[in-house]
Amino acid sequence: MSLIIAIFFSITALAVPINEKKAPDFVGITADDEEIRLSGFRGKTVVLEWTNHQCPFVRKHYSSGNMQRTQRTLTEEGVVWISIVSSAPGEQGHVSAEEANRLTASRGGYASHVVLDPQGKIGRLYDAKTTPHMFVVDAAGVLRYQGAIDDKPSANRRSLENAKNYVLQAWSELKTGQPVSEAHTKAYGCTVKYGVSEISD
Repeated sequence: MSLIIAIFFSITALAVPINEKKAPDFVGITADDEEIRLSGFRGKTVVLEWTNHQCPFVRKHYSSGNMQRTQRTLTEEGVVWISIVSSAPGEQGHVSAEEANRLTASRGGYASHVVLDPQGKIGRLYDAKTTPHMFVVDAAGVLRYQGAIDDKPSANRRSLENAKNYVLQAWSELKTGQPVSEAHTKAYGCTVKYGVSEISD
């Protein structure tokens, strides 16, 4: 039994996405009922944002307009921004496609796509732990950044003053051919609300 447990945890450890390696590919269904594949955006930088509209940390970034400004800045420069909802049915933050589209419209979001992941398959593929949890994949499909959106792990809007936006910093460095100086930070926020069945799989 101990050998089986050891093998399980070894496999689990290898499943964590690694910077400077190919980002795990996935197929997702958007709130517009469109099938997208990460590898289909090869040639463009992609930002993945795990989100939960009921999480206080997510609300801080959206109610202040910080997330929308970040989305707009990057998408206007050709970056593909994919917001992912991995909340399971019955859990905080779970939304239908219609609700997801209403949220995007009401908040003035600039995400290129909103992917619904109620079974948590994409979230687990990326070991997404919090909302928000951010990943930046470069044009060659290589993972270049993973972690927090900024260096202020607080749900208070006032914490945004003088905050360092790690996603904007990563993009600024990538587009000028520099290595990402802070490529892995500790994500903060609410835990991703995976369902019990997904946890036990």
